[in-house]
Amino acid sequence: MQISSRAQRIEPFYVMEVAKAASSLAREVAHTDAPMIFLNIGEPDFTAPPLVQQAAEQAIRDGRSQYTQATGLQSLRERISQWYADRFQTQVSPDRIVVTAGASAALHLVCLALIESGDEILMPDPSYPCNRHFVSAADGKAVLIPTTAEERFQLSADKVKAAWGPRTRGVLLASPSNPTGTSIHPDMLRGIHQVVQSRGGITLVDEIYLGLSFDAEYGQTALALDDNIISINSFSKYFNMTGWRLGWMVVPENLVPVIERLAQNLFICPSTIAQHAAIACFELESLALYEQRRSEFRARRDYFLPQLNAMGLTVPVMPDGAFYAWADCSAACAKLGVKDSWDFAYAVMNQAHVAITPGRDFGSAQTHNFVRFSTASSMEHLQEAVARLRALLAN
Repeated sequence: MQISSRAQRIEPFYVMEVAKAASSLAREVAHTDAPMIFLNIGEPDFTAPPLVQQAAEQAIRDGRSQYTQATGLQSLRERISQWYADRFQTQVSPDRIVVTAGASAALHLVCLALIESGDEILMPDPSYPCNRHFVSAADGKAVLIPTTAEERFQLSADKVKAAWGPRTRGVLLASPSNPTGTSIHPDMLRGIHQVVQSRGGITLVDEIYLGLSFDAEYGQTALALDDNIISINSFSKYFNMTGWRLGWMVVPENLVPVIERLAQNLFICPSTIAQHAAIACFELESLALYEQRRSEFRARRDYFLPQLNAMGLTVPVMPDGAFYAWADCSAACAKLGVKDSWDFAYAVMNQAHVAITPGRDFGSAQTHNFVRFSTASSMEHLQEAVARLRALLAN
């Protein structure tokens, strides 16, 4: 069977290969004194709060499981709108909010709506690999621009200007970013957006970790800057609903009918049960629990990152959000006699029984020297992982 060139352009998701190997080894060592510790997983170890679970159960019992509008339940769109007002003091009309089957569907729809064949989208290197593949699936081309620790691994207005070419359509940013956990300062984002707007382009910002910020200077939504910015969001990270597959996007009003038409044909609607459940995310009891969990993520970061730095796994920029540590492992590779972060990740997995993510997926600019640690694991697991890593690197 002939495979389409579109499918062939999608590179393997290497992190999944590492995850499969870790899961296989985990079964072998499960009953030993060193079971596998998973610090490679990009999802919270917390699950949906009780009120959210109860709302899903109630919707099922009430038979509220039929199709909704393609843009989502109006009541959910209104609660999301109110959250922006309450949490970020930003007014976002419910009419601009489109609920989707996860942030992935939002990115897929917006890329199909705005990208022509051959259009180029500028993105930072490193960045989340699937984002560039959404561009590719719309027959566009992701152009990765190397970034530095001094730039917080984010694009700058000057770099966007320098990289802009005749086929450039816009930028796709992430704040906070996966894999670095670093956000774009609002002033820097404003400068980038001004460059893009002056060239008639589009500014897309992946904000799926919005809410999981630890620094007020960075914990803002891009939507506060301009109604023409398109924001992608999710119930997966801050709201702890990964497997429910529910997200949303905020777009200019004139784009809503276009997105709606695409969504009607490609997705019909997001999960009805998940939508009814998500309304309960915005109850005061749920929000209080989310804030407790955010404090726990911050405590984990504050413990774990100094430990990595002390072992020579240097984190050049303190993450201000999400639950990742982007660590330079080049010195550790030399100590263990391995080539790069890919081999280092396997050495750590096989010898210390700690699963981490090599940098290969996230770009090509120095990613062979970096690994991503996830702190979406218990403090007990993080402490045990530190002990094992310290012992491994002391040899």
